[in-house]
Amino acid sequence: MLSAIESDTRATAGMTGRASLSAATLHALRAVPRHEFVHTAQLMAAYENRPLPIGHGQTISQPFIVGLMTDLIELSADDVVLDVGTGCGYQAAVLSRLARWVYSVEIVESLATEARERLRDLGYHNVSVLSGDGAQGWAEHAPYDAILVAAATPRIPAALIEQLKPGGRMILPLGEPSAGQELVLVTKSVADRVTQRPVLPVAFVPLTGEILTGS
Repeated sequence: MLSAIESDTRATAGMTGRASLSAATLHALRAVPRHEFVHTAQLMAAYENRPLPIGHGQTISQPFIVGLMTDLIELSADDVVLDVGTGCGYQAAVLSRLARWVYSVEIVESLATEARERLRDLGYHNVSVLSGDGAQGWAEHAPYDAILVAAATPRIPAALIEQLKPGGRMILPLGEPSAGQELVLVTKSVADRVTQRPVLPVAFVPLTGEILTGS
């Protein structure tokens, strides 16, 4: 799996600006057992460099994308991260190897419950999982040093911008589910100025929530 990730990283360097992932990110990917986060029927494909279904119309992301998104937010050991779209908990587990604490939000209650129990049983004790609307973030623990969104949205939810710490970084796929999506790196300056940089074309399941629907 790691060799495939490294190959994809080199192949996309012209777009991402990353010819290689950091040693810390690669160590985190190596340390997290992806087979513990996939369904039994998918075990043979657990370490293939591709997304896999986890039920409820959701997927566990491609390992290369997990690694790239993790690398782009440039975590430090004392950082607190918001992870939107917990799914099976794999991305949160990778982030937990690099940050002080990960707060993860999943809108599908059964997935949130399963991920919470899985992460606890596997010993990831610096991850908290909330069943809720990820578009609203998790205001109680804001501001965050970094935010990672693992679902596509046509625009950046205002709540996530508000909950990002000045000087922080956010990575998320922007675009409609049925159209082209772009992985975008968002930075917030110490003066609260927000800038965006397109990184790579991607395909994610849609982010759902009241803020995006306007209801």
